[in-house]
Parts: sequence; C-alpha cells; structure tokens
Amino acid sequence: MPLLVMKFGGTSVANLDRIRRAAKRVGVEVAKGYDVIVIVSAMSGKTNELVGWVNETSPLYDAREYDAVVSSGENVTAGLMALTLQEMDVPARSWQGWQVPLKTTSAHSQARIEEIGTDNINAKFGEGMRVAVVAGFQGISPEGRITTLGRGGSDTTAVAFAAAFGAERCDIYTDVDGVYTTDPRICDKARKLDKIAFEEMLELASLGAKVLQTRSVELAMRYKVKLRVLSSFEEQSDEAGTLVCDEEEIMESNVVNGVAYSRDEAKLTCLSVADRPGIAATIFGCLSDAGVNVDMIVQNISEDGRTDMTFSCPTDQVKRAEVALNGFKEKGELNYAELVADTTVAKISVVGIGMRSQSGVAAKMFKVLSDEGINIKVITTSEIKISVLVDRKYMELAVQALHDAFDLDKAS
Repeated sequence: MPLLVMKFGGTSVANLDRIRRAAKRVGVEVAKGYDVIVIVSAMSGKTNELVGWVNETSPLYDAREYDAVVSSGENVTAGLMALTLQEMDVPARSWQGWQVPLKTTSAHSQARIEEIGTDNINAKFGEGMRVAVVAGFQGISPEGRITTLGRGGSDTTAVAFAAAFGAERCDIYTDVDGVYTTDPRICDKARKLDKIAFEEMLELASLGAKVLQTRSVELAMRYKVKLRVLSSFEEQSDEAGTLVCDEEEIMESNVVNGVAYSRDEAKLTCLSVADRPGIAATIFGCLSDAGVNVDMIVQNISEDGRTDMTFSCPTDQVKRAEVALNGFKEKGELNYAELVADTTVAKISVVGIGMRSQSGVAAKMFKVLSDEGINIKVITTSEIKISVLVDRKYMELAVQALHDAFDLDKAS
C-alpha cells in the first residue's frame, strides 16, 4: 500500500477532543488506501511543564534523566491516539522511539538521528496494522538510553520517517494553515503561500519563523521529501496548506518571498581587540566550546593594531558568552578593553530565491528602513537572504514596512 506520514503538533493534540479530530483525519487517509505513520507531539504545554519539573527538582540536572522525563509527554499522546483509532475500528499501535528503533547520537537533549529501522513497523503493516502512531522527538542512544532531539524535534522525526520509509508525502498539521509571507499576528496583510522552495523555508525557519523546525527542512531538502504544512482546525482539500518543494516546481517567484524576525537577539562587542592572525578563531572557538550559537559577525577596520569584534546570539546565551570570554581574558588568552552587550535588538530578514537574479534588493530594504527612521546596527547577507539588527522597539514597524515595500500581499 502507498504510505503517508502525518505529524500532529502539540496544539493539534492538546486534549482528547483534538486527538479525536486528528484521528478522524488519519481515518480519512486510511480509507483512501494509505498505510499511515502518525508522528505526535506532547499535548500543548505538557513539555514545558515537564521541563519545569526537572529544573525545580535538579537545576544542574543529569541530561539522561532530563530526556527520560521530557520524552514521556509524547508517549502519552501516542498511546491515546492509538486507542482513539482502535475505537474507530482502525488497526493502530503506538510506538516509542526505542521500539522502532530510531537510533540517535548520545548528545542528550540535542541528539541527532543516525538511523531509523524499518523492519519492525513494516512487519506489523504486513500483519494488518494500518496506522503506526510514533512518539515524536525521541530516540535511543548507542548506550540504550532514551534521547530527545531538541525542541521542535517531532517535525524532524516526521521528515526522517518519510525519508526512511519512502513515503508519498509528509503532512505537518499545526495551528496555522500554511506558511505565510510574514507573521499574520504582526502584519494583517500577510499572505499564505501555496508553494515555497526548500531553501527559502530553511532560511525562514532559521531566522525565526516558527512554522517548521530548521532540521526538519534540512532533511526534507536533502532527501527530496514532499512536505506540506496544514491546519488541523480547518477543512482540508488537495490544495490546502503550503507545499515545501524543490525550486524547479515553482514556476515564478517574487524577488522576496518572506519577511522573518527574531525578537530574542542580543549584540555583543569585544572592544579594542588585538588585531592579529588567529584572534577570530580564539574568540569564536571560545564561544563554540561554551555552547553559544553565534549568528551575525562584523569586524571593524583595524586602527593602531586594535579592532572591535561584534557578533549576535540569542539573549538567553548572553551570560554564557560573557562568562566564557571573560574567562579567556583572565587567563591571558584574549586581550580586549571591554565586552559590551546590547540585549534590546531584534533581527529582521528578507528572504527570496528571486534575489539571485535581481539586483537592488539590499538598497531597497535599507531605504525603506531609513524612511521609517530605523537605524541598522549590523548587516549580513547570503545569496537569498539579507538580515539586519535593529532596535527591538522598531521590530514590528520594520516587518510591516518591508512587507508593504516588496508587495508581499500580492501573488507573483
């Protein structure tokens, strides 16, 4: 039988009524002749509750026990979904990560998938099972311990299963009805996209769009998994949602296809650093060892053998960065005058595969922000993206102005 992967996020399985609603969608696909692998998240809010319990019990927790506790939310949902399907006379069984098995690295709370065994589930399909309900977000380490894939890991689980089993399609059900040109809560002119290229979706996801987890888009692009984002709260049609696909499947695209933002950004600057070979390697090696996720980097022109090094990172990693860099300074491995942190910035980005063949996008973006009186603190670019750091108080104004300027409310 053809195979379909369906993933339901936390809001889609938030209570028993929503689980029943999701199960009915699964039943529709089974009636069409599909075998279905359903990937489920924990009920909405449950993972945060479990994380809170861990932190309250042991602030300096053992990551192996963290994973054992936090992964339990998905186990509950998987069991309830399987029971609901059985009540509908659909042959279903729940599966935890270790039963599949979904093999991962040993990096607890941030494990990466290494292999998905297909024999166990395929054997059960051969025996008459029509739906395998798999607990997302979790796997098993080489040591036989439960691991988790990081927040949003159920998206990654779903795409990985679609790749491993050669699924016809991977449908991601969430609380929005597709991918929008920007956040509709900030810009009421935001428009749902019928299709978006993998590369654009990957940039948007990494730049703050919350629709899909970044690693899931990377996997989909690598293994050419047809990915569709849908709402679990609206009536469905074959054209519903947004299809994430190869660039070749999109006939014509706007120069800019989306505006993303990240509110929780910080800008740190090492003032008057010795400008010598290897200084950047020292600074960013130190930050890497401390687990700081550095994004934008700018180095000023050297003067009298000294320079300023500026970078951005998530606001919740500022303290970690400060401790790491000051530690290197105290040990004499770094020499800078002062470390200045600005935690009141936001990152605004425009993304579009059309930027490859169209000039003037950066100039237009900067002119729009200038006309609104918004000062740019840092700029980075790639082939299909331009990102800037601005004062956080101007974030919504910047998103709305850029959305209007690039006519994103209009289809190409």
